[in-house]
Amino acid sequence: MTKFKEQYQANRRELQQEFKLKSIEAAPRIVKVTLSVGAGIALNDGNYIEKVITDLRQIAGQQPIITKAKQSIAGFKLREGAPIGVAVTLRGQRMFDFLSRLVNVALPRVRDFQGIPATGFDGHGNYTLGIKEHVVFPEISLENVEKTFGLSVTIVTNAGQDEPARALLTKLHFPFKQQ
Repeated sequence: MTKFKEQYQANRRELQQEFKLKSIEAAPRIVKVTLSVGAGIALNDGNYIEKVITDLRQIAGQQPIITKAKQSIAGFKLREGAPIGVAVTLRGQRMFDFLSRLVNVALPRVRDFQGIPATGFDGHGNYTLGIKEHVVFPEISLENVEKTFGLSVTIVTNAGQDEPARALLTKLHFPFKQQ
């Protein structure tokens, strides 16, 4: 078990006591992490989506899927079934490895980093974070990058409310901005 996962297990016990829960299973836990990239540029450049898939595979450690347009929109020159994004869902050990790299390596490499916004919670205990440049991850070599892209990281918890989820992520040393 990695250090991050051990810390996660210990913090769940602390949260159980803090929120006066009867069981450790009632304490908030991270269910999955979803990484997604909107690649609308792929409509004009067919090679772009393959580059995004390659880089996201290196970041996540598993093969991403291509998301396709559900309907045609003439104003955007978009046709139904056209590739418009890439997504990958992480669970288990890969999820903990990614979160450890995100908190300890990638976020500190962001230029002018002052913390992540605490407003990314959705009301149900899930947190979404936007990263403007994918090159902050150490797996990406700058020599091979032609275009940078942003990605969205969604951390899904079973908390049901924002406050227990925020407490869990704070205990895992997510660097939230001070209000």
